[in-house]
This record gives sequence, structure tokens and C-alpha cells, in this order.
Amino acid sequence: MRIILQRVREASVSIRGTIVGAIGAGIVLLIGIGKDDTVVDAALLAEKCTALRIFPDDTGAMNRSIVDTKGSILAISQFTLYADMSRGRRPGLSKAMAPAEAEKLYEIVIELLKKSQLPVTTGVFGADMRVKLTNEGPVTLILESRNGQMVR
Repeated sequence: MRIILQRVREASVSIRGTIVGAIGAGIVLLIGIGKDDTVVDAALLAEKCTALRIFPDDTGAMNRSIVDTKGSILAISQFTLYADMSRGRRPGLSKAMAPAEAEKLYEIVIELLKKSQLPVTTGVFGADMRVKLTNEGPVTLILESRNGQMVR
């Protein structure tokens, strides 16, 4: 499983001009699910995203988690995180999990994030969405789990 995490001042996701999710300060998670991903990977990354100390404390050092700051989470499915661009000019998507299975695992990630007791909003799985955000910092991180172990 791969997640692009961005610390944001605000963010929203819309479909055909209608906002379906919006947050103030917090994090945006672009979530990609690969063929071999499991619930163990989902649990590991959900916990990591809520526990990362990426928010400033009173001295400006990144010492606080989103739980500490009581921020919000906007989670969006992003199958293109598994695009293979090693050949040709068109991304290959065969490493992404099939949509029906991926949606189930994506929903598990969302439920695990909600256990943080923070506001969690989402886009719509598989929809053509527009994402707007104001990156704070900027802080952008790539998280990846394979076989229940952090890869990066």
C-alpha cells in the first residue's frame, strides 16, 4: 500500500463541481492499493499516518501528531500510485489491486483512520475527482507498506 501524505492548511475534493469532502488544517492522504496489499498493511499505514510527528510544537519543531493537534483527515483513493512507467509512454496499471477488492480495503483504511477520533472525510472511490489543497510547510511524505512492513 502506498500513501502520499500532505500536511495542509485546508483541502477539498469535488465531483462535477460539487464539493464532496473538505477539511481545514490537517492531512490529505492519497491512498493507492496494490495487488498484494492486506488488512495488515492498511492497519500499519493508518496508525503511522495518525502518529507521525509532522506538526510544529510551540518552538516550531515538528513534534506533534495530527492527534495532538486535533486536525482533520481527507482521504482519497489514488490507484495511479501503482502506475508502472518503466516502459513506453503510457503508465501500466497492472500492479494496482482490482477495483472491487481495492474498494473494500480502502474502506477498511477509512474505518481504521476514524478510530483516531478525528474528523475523517473522503472522496468517492473510483470517481473522477478534483482535489484542491493548500500545502502547509510544505510537508509531503511517501509511505509504503509491503507484507506488513514499512518500506519507506
